[in-house]
Amino acid sequence: MTTTYEGFTEAERGAMKERAKELKNGAKESEVLAKIAEMTGTDRVLGERVHTLIRAAAPGLTPKLWYGMPAYARDGKVVCFFQPAAKFKSRYAMLGFSDEAHLDDGDMWATYFAITELTDRVAARVSALVGKAA
Repeated sequence: MTTTYEGFTEAERGAMKERAKELKNGAKESEVLAKIAEMTGTDRVLGERVHTLIRAAAPGLTPKLWYGMPAYARDGKVVCFFQPAAKFKSRYAMLGFSDEAHLDDGDMWATYFAITELTDRVAARVSALVGKAA
């Protein structure tokens, strides 16, 4: 019996290469905005709005790239990030939070939130979550 191991997907390898480049070059908001501008369709619209919401709700977080995704950090550690749907060919974009966000709520809580549309209700929830995380 032959077992094959495919390893990382092309998208995963690409994300790791982007991360290595980010570590070498440091973080700049202009690079985050350029990465959002590269997005297409709904990803771009959501990325722009999420960036604006995060900057307003948590001005103390520093925008940076993290595995090629817009991310927002405190003291160099990522608190939250926006993962466009196209990044890993998923059906929706996601707003993710790291353990640095301290969104703990009992014994189990969500750390990723799927976003298909940024309604006023969703925008208010994003702002509240980011504000709490920051």
